[in-house]
Amino acid sequence: MSASDGGPTNSSAYQAGLFTAPSLKNFNRRKQVKLNLYTPPNPDAPSVHTAYSFVSRSQGFTARSSPILSLQSSSEQPVSVRVEEGATLDCDYSLEGQEPDFEIEAEAANSNRRKRTAGDHPLLTWMKDRDLFLQELLRHEGRGDYIHDTICRNCHSGTPQFRCKDCFGTELCCRDCVVAIHTKNPSHRIQEWRGSHFVTVSLKALGLRVQLGHPAGERCLLPERAFNDDFTLIDTNRIHEIGLDFCGCETAQTHTRQLLRTTWFPSTTANPRTAATFRILEQYHLLSFESKSSGYEFYHTIARLSDNTGLRPRKDRYEAFLRMVREWRHMKMLKRAGRGYDSGGVESTGSGECAVLCPACPQPGKNLPSNWQDAPKGKRWLYALFLAIDANFRLKRCIVSKDSVDPGLSRGWAYFVEETAYKTYLQTHGGNPQQVSFCLNMADSKVSRGLAATGVGTIDCARHNMKLPNGVGDLQKGERYTNMDFLFFSTLRGRGVNMLNILYDIACQWHKNLWERMSAMPSELRLNHSAKFIRFFVPKFHLPAHVLKCQTMFSFNFSKNVGRTDGEAPERGWSNINPVASSTKEMGPGSRRDTLDDHFGDWNWKKVVGLGVTLLRKMNEAKEERAAHQIAFEELNGALKFETIEPWKIEIERWEDNPNDLSVTNPFEAKVIPMTQAAVRLKLAQLEAAELQQGTDVSLHADVSPSTFIALGIDLEHEQRRLKIDIGKQGLHATDMQKGAVQRLRNALQRKIDTWKRVQTLYTPAVQLIESRVELPSRSAPAVINPEDSQLWLPSALCNDPIPCNARLLATEWELRHAQAGDALEEIRQSLRLRDYMYTFKRDWIRGQSANTRAQNALSRVEARATTAADKYCAAHVALSSLAHVLGKVGWDHKYKVLERKDDIRGMSVPKRGESEGRRKLSWIWLVEGVGDDEDEVVQDSLRVEWCKARARSMRWAEEVELLQEEMHRVSSFLRWHASWWNQKISECTLGTAADNEGLGAYAYRQAQLRNDLADCFENNASKTMMANEAGLDLHLPELPLPY
Repeated sequence: MSASDGGPTNSSAYQAGLFTAPSLKNFNRRKQVKLNLYTPPNPDAPSVHTAYSFVSRSQGFTARSSPILSLQSSSEQPVSVRVEEGATLDCDYSLEGQEPDFEIEAEAANSNRRKRTAGDHPLLTWMKDRDLFLQELLRHEGRGDYIHDTICRNCHSGTPQFRCKDCFGTELCCRDCVVAIHTKNPSHRIQEWRGSHFVTVSLKALGLRVQLGHPAGERCLLPERAFNDDFTLIDTNRIHEIGLDFCGCETAQTHTRQLLRTTWFPSTTANPRTAATFRILEQYHLLSFESKSSGYEFYHTIARLSDNTGLRPRKDRYEAFLRMVREWRHMKMLKRAGRGYDSGGVESTGSGECAVLCPACPQPGKNLPSNWQDAPKGKRWLYALFLAIDANFRLKRCIVSKDSVDPGLSRGWAYFVEETAYKTYLQTHGGNPQQVSFCLNMADSKVSRGLAATGVGTIDCARHNMKLPNGVGDLQKGERYTNMDFLFFSTLRGRGVNMLNILYDIACQWHKNLWERMSAMPSELRLNHSAKFIRFFVPKFHLPAHVLKCQTMFSFNFSKNVGRTDGEAPERGWSNINPVASSTKEMGPGSRRDTLDDHFGDWNWKKVVGLGVTLLRKMNEAKEERAAHQIAFEELNGALKFETIEPWKIEIERWEDNPNDLSVTNPFEAKVIPMTQAAVRLKLAQLEAAELQQGTDVSLHADVSPSTFIALGIDLEHEQRRLKIDIGKQGLHATDMQKGAVQRLRNALQRKIDTWKRVQTLYTPAVQLIESRVELPSRSAPAVINPEDSQLWLPSALCNDPIPCNARLLATEWELRHAQAGDALEEIRQSLRLRDYMYTFKRDWIRGQSANTRAQNALSRVEARATTAADKYCAAHVALSSLAHVLGKVGWDHKYKVLERKDDIRGMSVPKRGESEGRRKLSWIWLVEGVGDDEDEVVQDSLRVEWCKARARSMRWAEEVELLQEEMHRVSSFLRWHASWWNQKISECTLGTAADNEGLGAYAYRQAQLRNDLADCFENNASKTMMANEAGLDLHLPELPLPY
């Protein structure tokens, strides 16, 4: 909506009755809705109005504005509403007589452009105040406002010479006061004034003793000092020396427990001398996820905060810090998995139990209906699990340490498989010979010298890009089947789904003999594959690297009941984890597995909280594409005969119902052998002979009928275009022979034009009047008009001038031009088919420079023919446009559209630039009625394959909408189930004290509430989106925070 500067534009305009708001329901959602509101402009100034784009809110709509300048108006006009092109309104819902639910947030524009203020360039403004900032920074080096203080303002007795860099303000205190104030803040940084400058001192040196086991400020009767009174605390502001006393009372807890209750994490459990605060561990934990900062970089950043000169070196606590970080990661994983509520303790943790599960994948007992196994046959595919197998060779590990020295803290509890069973299987079966691939050989190809692991193999959720439990393991020498088999069957353990869609870069080869290899697996990993429906696919990006047979057999685009899955989910996840490789490469085996487990868990969690927005965005896109591809398929269907389509439909449905039966013919494979180069040359020669037979070189007769007169004029136009092309091929340095040949062609064409124009004086004598009006050049510089540039003045060219023309001539040219347009389109299609065949033949069979040169010359001839046909069509279209206005013809441009050379002139299976197979649409030149009438077997086979592909695209987008709806329901159901799971945990374990039990209950309640909040947010956003879709509005959904 837009309003001029005549006055403020807000909801009061509705209430004042200045205009009636139109309905906002059922807008065309493919274009952004805009309304323009015009108020009476100021007659003395140009009018500026504002365009508003509506966005749905919970109780109404809001608008975004952009100013638009309009013309002045000297007369007042009533206020009106205008809908800009692209928006469609109806009147099912009107706001007339109601208080509007619109909030318009826009600054009223005025006739003059807004002046730039200092706020528009804050950096330039700040540059003027650099001296001020510098002066204030230097002022803080001294005592500032307290330079004249001689007595402490707190106790009114001591000498004020200490200040804290972390407390609010810069007030100076005496020694006793600064110690007393920091009893509860022992990790603050203190500075002492030494008469000329400040010097950093520790609270321990000033006499502060930190007492554990008692409330802050109380002293223990039997304090126990830390070992050698040497205790180091690592905090976010620096590394501190702490004077620490443990409680020595009879009821005192262990030193470890006393530190933990102070929110200090000890580096060891025996005589701890180093600890890190919970806040620094949490800070680094999140920082490592977002920035992938290494522990070395982070620790030395804190060390430089303590001493940035190296003049006062401290004991290095780097190894202790790394150990605490690793333990912190592990404890957070156990806590979030609810392991603190198990009476069996941490050791009873099961395989994959600490992994973050995908809420959108089918999880029986968690997010599927109780009767999901009884679903109709046509709906069972909605409960299929999509698995993606991939390997990452950046996540290497050098030969550093070993499992006996550096064991993993979690033994298959999250994403990595249990190491002992994994290595036992590899030692037993790792020497089995690898089957040779006849398509791609991506496995067993990585150098392993100096490496304990050449990378990792993973099993991911292919639809939602999440790592699956027990789906990650080290690779010793490339992507061997033995490694990937164990990971694949490990992640399937315990899953109750009946349908599996398995994606792998080399699925075409890997799936062979898979069930034979499974028989060598441990019994708990074996899968009852005969009771399941299993299909194998190759991800879309990797598919073109396979042979042609694999490209159709293992394609997502052509297979039924897979939606718009692309299978490239693991590739997207590697960009997040790859920066960690520089840190994990030099880690021991256990440290590396624990670190990667933690990063995979964070990646999964971020995916969980973002699923609501992601699925809604995909749903909006899928609905638009579904409608577009349904229309495209219906157009193609309408251009073909029913008796042609019916056998194609039967064939493709049989193939879809039997995807694993290799004896069923694949309808997406071409059945006709492509034409050879010799056959293409013969075809070109036949086309040239047909042109001669069509009368291109017909002699003119003295007695010419009207239809012959128009037809000859159209042929002369075509000869003019061909002559221009021949002249353009000569270049700048034409030989005399070439110039002579062109001149002979010009002479012949000129004679034909002169003969035709003598007949023209009989049928259209007005042309002589038009030519007489043309200004003649001066005699001193006579101008020569070449025959290819001569204006013929056919009847269609006279329509734009007020010169009468015989109606019969106009009607005759209309019929001839209409046929010319159809013939030109057929020539374009035929040339494009020939070009595609020649490209394929050249790519597959032509080798050597001379053979490639000849093939390229033949291709150039075909492309030139397509260009000539396009020129002919454009000329026919221009003439039809002129004639249609005079003859009153309507609807003709639905069949013969404007030809865009870049986008429209392309092969049947060639997408626009930037389009993929699943999104591409046929050019309209292939949808013209009658395109299927060509009985050539090559043409018919191409049409059959393209019809199957168009049908597949339409079906895949329809399936995607249905699958997304099911996934949205599963996400909500899973979150509700998980909330109830946390609520049940409260009663499962009871500890000894009320404080411990309260902590267990509080955490479970918080996690349950978090899941319910996520479910509420997702359901509310989904509801808003559905309402906005009905109204045709674009809804912006904010990203959810990460409250985990």
